[in-house]
Amino acid sequence: MENGVLEDIDVTVTFLEMHVPPAYSPPVPYNRQIALLKTKDIPLHFYRYLMDRVGRKWHWVNVLRLNDEELSAGIHREDRDIRVLYLDGAPAGFFDLKPHLPEEVELAYFGMMEHATGQGIGRWFLGAAIAAAWSHGPKRVTVQTCTLDHPAALPLYQKLGFAPVAQKKEIVHPMAFAERSASVMRP
Repeated sequence: MENGVLEDIDVTVTFLEMHVPPAYSPPVPYNRQIALLKTKDIPLHFYRYLMDRVGRKWHWVNVLRLNDEELSAGIHREDRDIRVLYLDGAPAGFFDLKPHLPEEVELAYFGMMEHATGQGIGRWFLGAAIAAAWSHGPKRVTVQTCTLDHPAALPLYQKLGFAPVAQKKEIVHPMAFAERSASVMRP
């Protein structure tokens, strides 16, 4: 970090596709208080909160750099499908589906907060996201992951039926804490 500016990070992005729904969905974890709720007109501050808490460690920054109008135009589209995972009554993760019908539904964001990881929920949660994507009736479901994401992300996507179709190099411009705070805590 020089003069308060974080250094850019080189990443490899892997693009994955699924052309048929999986034969089975992972079971709901038992003895857990879990809810998965579909949002309607999610407040911008709550979406930014989810994006920050789920994506901070993985440098999910693009959405946090959008102004209110840009973010609202994207997440408040009628076809957008955003669902929030709750564990023991508190937010624990989310996924965000972007239908590009009739051909494709993109699993644009998927992740859990740190307190929810390592508890046997992830496989079921990804299965629920995949089922939600297929419920829109596309010909394929797509997702992308990069070398900054959780190391289990790519293998889990593949275990649940996604196949890699391409890779490309990109540069991530990290957010300093002050910039991230200003985004999440805006008036």
